[in-house]
Amino acid sequence: MSRRVLIIDTSVLCCWLRVPGKAEAGPVEDRWDFDRINNLLNSEIAKKSTLVLPLATLIETGNHISQAGGNRYECATALAKHLREAANSTSPWAAFTDQTELWNPSSLNALADSWPQLAAQKLSIGDTTIKDVADFYAKAGFSVEILTGDRGLKAHEPAQPLLTPRRRRGK
Repeated sequence: MSRRVLIIDTSVLCCWLRVPGKAEAGPVEDRWDFDRINNLLNSEIAKKSTLVLPLATLIETGNHISQAGGNRYECATALAKHLREAANSTSPWAAFTDQTELWNPSSLNALADSWPQLAAQKLSIGDTTIKDVADFYAKAGFSVEILTGDRGLKAHEPAQPLLTPRRRRGK
């Protein structure tokens, strides 16, 4: 697994899958569309970055697909392909099971404790769990980026790890 992890949010995944009615996301000055996400992901995959599909993204994207005005089968098939790749830890996807500990009783109780304050700041429970997935990978030492068109969620992206400078060897 690479040291760089990209957490894919619903807004960006919908653009990448070309879900009708969800072809663009984000503010005008930071717009996501198929070309932007596809180019970025191809570049990151070439660099051996790892893609992460959070459970909330899977559920929310599936809901958007089932309610779309067209292309439901094609979009669902594409999402199912990515789900299989994540389930089987097929590169570039991280194993879906890596997130299992986020759904144990202790983690769910922590979510229950922390979410009301985040909800007051307009962060949905789905976005809170995506933030938790990002924090999970950051604590494991990965450089994490949340790919999202949502500024509120982006604001909760973990800080990048500090690089320890290497000592120069004497000549």
